[in-house]
Amino acid sequence: MHHDHDHRLAQDRRALTIALALLASIMVAEIVAGLVGHSLALLADAGHMLTDAAALVFALFASAMAARPAAGRWTYGYSRLEILAAQANGITLGLLAVWIVWSAIHRLVDPHDVNGGLVLVVAAAGALVSVAASAVLARASRESLNVRGAFLHIATDVVAFGAAALAGGVILATGWNRFDPIASLFVAALMLYSSAQLLRESTAIFLERAPEDVDPETIGRTLVEESGVVEVHDLHVWTVTSGFPALSAHVLVEPGADCHAARRRLEQTLADRFGLSHTTLQVDHAEPVTTRVALGDAVARHTPVEHR
Repeated sequence: MHHDHDHRLAQDRRALTIALALLASIMVAEIVAGLVGHSLALLADAGHMLTDAAALVFALFASAMAARPAAGRWTYGYSRLEILAAQANGITLGLLAVWIVWSAIHRLVDPHDVNGGLVLVVAAAGALVSVAASAVLARASRESLNVRGAFLHIATDVVAFGAAALAGGVILATGWNRFDPIASLFVAALMLYSSAQLLRESTAIFLERAPEDVDPETIGRTLVEESGVVEVHDLHVWTVTSGFPALSAHVLVEPGADCHAARRRLEQTLADRFGLSHTTLQVDHAEPVTTRVALGDAVARHTPVEHR
């Protein structure tokens, strides 16, 4: 489990480094073009790209720290820094979107002259670079919330460049400068949506909610159906960091049963059926007076299955 986690972190760092290099190659040109062409759409996305670069640097730092082994009081190591980075990316996306909305409203009231041709050329080039950077991060983003935060930053750049290119084309064809801030509002809406998604997922991990693909009630019933198991309680399932679910539970088995054999059997069941390999099971003998009570298709005592 830890070898796979370390391998994923190494792949994450490679992908983030490549994406950062691609991002830096277009960011300076976009800032200059936005200032020269008086385009809020380009300047808004340039600011977004600046936060993207910071987000990628933070994600790289978090990934490097997460690879450090557990030591001292840090019994899980620094894995949660990845989730902290994802939450920080969500917050910066939201704040930047608010700034873009505020600036766009002012531009709608008092429109500026925009060089549509320059905006179109720079936005088209930026879109190509952002697509390449997004493709680099796409695979890793499915396994790491940290990388997903960086990916969403860059993916919104693709849309932002597309909107800026469209704005440049419309302005070039019609001379209607207000289309530039309108395109910025569209990008801001997308950024707010991405921000909300990142914050929801990272907060769920910080609050130690059970993973989306794991049902604690189903796990409890599966365990209690195992031969010799009388009761399962204090069942907790949570996510330490991306791709690292964990489980703990207190299991009571029949008097005379082999506790160690039962624990090994239950751990295998959890790994095979639910993909849970980081588990802590306390297995004890039930009191001789314990009686079994039917609970649906499972068998347990009256004590309910507890879970996070």
